[in-house]
Amino acid sequence: MDFKLLKNKNFTLYLFGKLISVLGSNIQQFALSLYVFALTGSTTLFATMISVSVIPRLLLSPIAGVFGDWFDRKKMIVRLDFFNGFLLLLIAAIYITQGGLDIWLIIALIILLEMVEIFYGSSSAAIIPSVVSKDNIAKAKSMQSVVFSSANLLSPIIAAVLFGFAGLFIILLFNGISFMLCAVAELFMRIPKTHQRPQKINVKQFFIDLNEGLSLIKNNAFISSLIYLATAVNFIVGPLLYIGFIYLIMDVLSGSEFQYGLFNSILAASMLLAPIIGARLIQQGDVRKICVYGVALVAVIFGFMAIIPSPYFLSLFNNNTVPFISLVALAFMIGLIITITNISISTMFAKVVPLNAMGRTATVMNLLITISLPIGQITMGFLLDTLPGSYVIILSSGILIIAVLLIKKTMLNASLEQTQKTMQRGLKKEVLVNEV
Repeated sequence: MDFKLLKNKNFTLYLFGKLISVLGSNIQQFALSLYVFALTGSTTLFATMISVSVIPRLLLSPIAGVFGDWFDRKKMIVRLDFFNGFLLLLIAAIYITQGGLDIWLIIALIILLEMVEIFYGSSSAAIIPSVVSKDNIAKAKSMQSVVFSSANLLSPIIAAVLFGFAGLFIILLFNGISFMLCAVAELFMRIPKTHQRPQKINVKQFFIDLNEGLSLIKNNAFISSLIYLATAVNFIVGPLLYIGFIYLIMDVLSGSEFQYGLFNSILAASMLLAPIIGARLIQQGDVRKICVYGVALVAVIFGFMAIIPSPYFLSLFNNNTVPFISLVALAFMIGLIITITNISISTMFAKVVPLNAMGRTATVMNLLITISLPIGQITMGFLLDTLPGSYVIILSSGILIIAVLLIKKTMLNASLEQTQKTMQRGLKKEVLVNEV
């Protein structure tokens, strides 16, 4: 991975802010789950609380997408990070004065943070393509993936230690301060002003711009295919990795908690290594082919993986060592490939979508991806309760293959430059890049 991009002050400040905020948010969510369990004895309750947070995303995503293209992106993300910081420090103060938090306050906190995240996501979607050159977008997305994977790997460990020794108050305080630090770092960023605020802000203008963004996606086969592929991958691969594998290891293979923990660590390591290993491939290769053939390769690996839980294969061994190692090896390959594929999808999206439409289009894609995950998890759980594990994996492989076949021609025949020009012509106004 080429670290020369870190000389770009604006990108480095953005990356630092994302590392601190993602790490803090992950630690907080992990700690809240432990706190709610200790308070109620129910893990289902916290899972339900997290699921409820999807509702504001459904309701507010269209508004956030339009606002992300209307208003100054730097001011938006700075103000939202300051708001998050003040909110968490207030909750920390309530915790220390009342000696704890009740369930309703935790639900309100989760929903408020989710609402802020929706608007933050739409405002920050255009930051990387705004502060780095088009040739460096792949490198920037790879580094961002390393940051996210590192935070995901470290946060449960840090959260468990902090919660065990210091309790929820210190974690709320830590996260509140981390958001404040992010906001301060973002103040020093110089982001070109590519937003387009209308002369009159009213409901009519909102729906005009919202429909314009939806039409850009609907009328562009390449972007539609890209969003469809990302949604299909999230619907199949995410639930299989985090629902299907716990069933395979703990139930089918009768594995131990240590084996399941080892599996998760190796899977996390694959996602951390993927952007480092694949950065040059994404930078120099054809990202369209990486996306299409990457998902196809994952479908093929699923086909091999379906052999592992079959009674015939398991009967060949006296214990679960060989089946477990086989499962881990294939999962490691899937983690590498799917992470590289996700970076490629993100890179293409950043390259072809005009900056003045990035908020609306990115919000649509994020909404579909967010919705697809819980639906996929519910579906995966139902199928595993109904069918043998091998059948479920084969079915997942088949769905991915169908998804690839549906978008293959459109994806491979499209020109990224022509797609961007087509989308720009679909906008009523040309983007004006103003001085900061």
